[in-house]
Amino acid sequence: MSEHRRKPPQPQGGGRAAARRGQSGSSSGRRAAPRGATGSPADSYGTGSYGSGAHGAGGEDRLYGSRAEARRAAQRGGGRRRAADPGRPGGPNGPGRGRGRPAPPAKKRFIDYPRAGKYGWRRWMPSWKLVTGLFIGFLGSLVAVAGIGYAMVSVPNVAQAATAQNNVYYWSDGSEMVRTGGEVNRQIINLSDIPKAMQYAVVSQENKTFYTDSGIDPKGIARALFNMATGGQTQGGSTITQQYVKNARLDDQSQTITRKFKEIFISIKVGATVKKDKIMEGYLNSAYYGRGAYGIQAAAHAYFNKDAKNLNPGECAFLAAMLKGATYYDPAGSVSIDPTATPDANKRRATAQMQDTLDKMVKYGHLSATERAKYTTLPHVQSPRANTRLSGQTGYLVDLAKGYLIHNTKITANDLQLGGYRIYTTFDKKKVEELKDAVQKVQKANIKPKQRPDTDKYVQFGGASVEPSTGAIKAIYGGEDWTKHFTNNADATGAQVGSTFKPFVLAAAMRDGVRNPNGDPTQAQDERTQVSPKSRFSGKNKLKIEEYNGTVWKNEKGEEWLQTNDGGESYGTPPSYMIDLREAMRESVNSAFVQLGMDVGLDKVKQAALDAGLLQSSLTGTTYPSFSIGISDPSAIRMAGAYSTFAASGKQNDPFSVTKVENKDGPIYEHKSATKQAFTAAVADNVTDVLKTVVDKGTGTNAQLPGRDVAGKTGTTDGNKSAWFVGYTPQLSTAISMFRMDDNANNKARTFLKMYGTGGQKKIHGASFPAQIWHDYMLQALQGQPAQSFEPPTPIGEIVNAAPSPTPTPSATQSQETSPTPSPTPSRTQPSPTPTPSQSNCGFFGCTDTGGQTGNGGTDGGTTPTPSPTDTGVTGTGNAGTTRGNGNGNGGGGFFGGNGN
Repeated sequence: MSEHRRKPPQPQGGGRAAARRGQSGSSSGRRAAPRGATGSPADSYGTGSYGSGAHGAGGEDRLYGSRAEARRAAQRGGGRRRAADPGRPGGPNGPGRGRGRPAPPAKKRFIDYPRAGKYGWRRWMPSWKLVTGLFIGFLGSLVAVAGIGYAMVSVPNVAQAATAQNNVYYWSDGSEMVRTGGEVNRQIINLSDIPKAMQYAVVSQENKTFYTDSGIDPKGIARALFNMATGGQTQGGSTITQQYVKNARLDDQSQTITRKFKEIFISIKVGATVKKDKIMEGYLNSAYYGRGAYGIQAAAHAYFNKDAKNLNPGECAFLAAMLKGATYYDPAGSVSIDPTATPDANKRRATAQMQDTLDKMVKYGHLSATERAKYTTLPHVQSPRANTRLSGQTGYLVDLAKGYLIHNTKITANDLQLGGYRIYTTFDKKKVEELKDAVQKVQKANIKPKQRPDTDKYVQFGGASVEPSTGAIKAIYGGEDWTKHFTNNADATGAQVGSTFKPFVLAAAMRDGVRNPNGDPTQAQDERTQVSPKSRFSGKNKLKIEEYNGTVWKNEKGEEWLQTNDGGESYGTPPSYMIDLREAMRESVNSAFVQLGMDVGLDKVKQAALDAGLLQSSLTGTTYPSFSIGISDPSAIRMAGAYSTFAASGKQNDPFSVTKVENKDGPIYEHKSATKQAFTAAVADNVTDVLKTVVDKGTGTNAQLPGRDVAGKTGTTDGNKSAWFVGYTPQLSTAISMFRMDDNANNKARTFLKMYGTGGQKKIHGASFPAQIWHDYMLQALQGQPAQSFEPPTPIGEIVNAAPSPTPTPSATQSQETSPTPSPTPSRTQPSPTPTPSQSNCGFFGCTDTGGQTGNGGTDGGTTPTPSPTDTGVTGTGNAGTTRGNGNGNGGGGFFGGNGN
């Protein structure tokens, strides 16, 4: 052997660094030897690390080289580590650690979740056994619930259950007006008496799988339940069976999850136990078709005056459309409930729905193409026949109250059809009767359609009376008879209001002021002068209307136009023809108010009208000068309400017709006033003071009431197609309208007709029949009430265009030229041709436009689409653009000229 000592073998797993770590770990005496070392140097170099595989010296289990491995080992062991056996390496006499004591077996759980023996995300994943068990349990629960529900419900009987209750309407004094709305007009007939075409029409349109389905539509049910749970729009049953069940359970129409589930169970039971033909018979005998008709037999008589068995396929398809909601499909219209449900709009919807049903009947093999080709238009539908309890004015009153509830409460049209409500209205029985008597008195004495068919036929009146302090509608006149005349003339007619619009121009001028013509045009909106009633404007006939910067107003074609007055008359002393606003209002001088409106700004005029209580939807031509003289078409109710704002010293209340509603459980609605200060008392009281002059010594003298303060304004429209008087006392504001309209239900559009010669008069003015009706009604309506005076006006504004000389007196001198020098011989220029009307419905709740036409201007308003150049010399021609009304403006000469009174 060599003298040199043998070099110790190098460790196989880590080199010198590993050797150093091994040595330092051994000498510390505090840490276990790595890799199962026994404590001898040899263990550090190989014997314990690789000589015996997985174990160190003495066959001991391999130790772990990191804390993480140690923790995992402890988890696998299931228990806490204990000290090594004293007799083994690594015990008390060795550096190693002992093996952990095995954990006791875990107690089994009924539901192993979180899962034992799993780690990380696997611990939270349920086992397939758990999932399967829960699923089976859930299905079992559903089956149990369904079984209980199925056993508890019974098949409904339409003849016993499908009955509706009455609604009871009360007058303002609490006395009963009428019981209506829920009466059942039904005669149950056998399926053999119902045409196959009717059966196939509803199947094709409503439920094509009716004869094969189980009675329910799971998708539709899920959708309905989701909508109810999330507060969305409620939905009815989507199968004929479900609809039949719903019709037969009118005693419970609540939109709740409980009711829906109950209805589902009933539908399932009906589908399983009742024959399809019996379900079809029950459905067609219980469905509501509009016009108070429940069931196919009542519907056949309501629309066609025949028995159901005699209906043809076209009529069957039409009645199937009525099941969608007669409010929007009945050709007679339902504008009192919804302004969009006009006769024309309903006809279009009904025609489209009927044709779609017929097409589907052909598609599904229920009707031949040859037979289907016979029915391409709506069948002839008779006029609605109302219950005699709704004859006269009662039907209009009920419709008005119903419309108010539908638009202002959570009560729906369907709710009202089912009935059960006590509805307390604002209508005064005595005043309603007195208003009707006043109209009929004038009508019988003057309107002779048989003697003068060319002038007196189709004459109609409308009226409304509103309490200024509250906005309560006390009386209306809707027409001759609700059972004969179907449009409520107090609410929606489309008749333009003429010069009765001028007080809103005056109110805007006194509140907002006129724009300063001397300032920077870009800043003129901020430079204003508040106007006094003593301010002076030109009353010249054929006046050129100027912008605030002095330029002449021109239409979109760049054409100038001339503003005319009633009869082509100039007011004031030549050559300036200046007239103060009080006198201009008294004589209804159009030129002065058109120029005033331009100086104030038409946007300000519009806002004043809205603030007074008119609806945005009823205002038309708002960017054209003649807007100031009444080309808009608010309802009589809204005009009476807007004038009430002046009567109440600027306090505005929206008109309303229902004070409270109750059902069997008590009150469900009560009106709450929302008074707004639309104008200051100074502005409103000065408007009233000016309007008093109109009645005291102006165009409205026929409306004088002895011993009472009265303020009001007359209005006559272009082509003499409508005339108005709107006036008020401190206690009551009333609007009366008169017009001629061919409103035959079969016409595609209602047409306003001229009233020259009507009632034996050369021309109808607001000062004639409307003012006379107003006077006769108010004289009776205020009888017994103390006379009250208007609040005295306080001085307001500055005198614009003041002159040192006295205010000129009216003159009949007419200027036929644009020169300031008057003609030596005055002559009267006749009004220009009248406009063609358009269909418009502007009611208590809003307006709908079903198409507009325009024509030439004329008297007091007008709707001329294109103004004539000034060199034509034609009185009252001009253009204000499109109008949404009936072509009878108010204020002079088409959109731009004419004469008012």
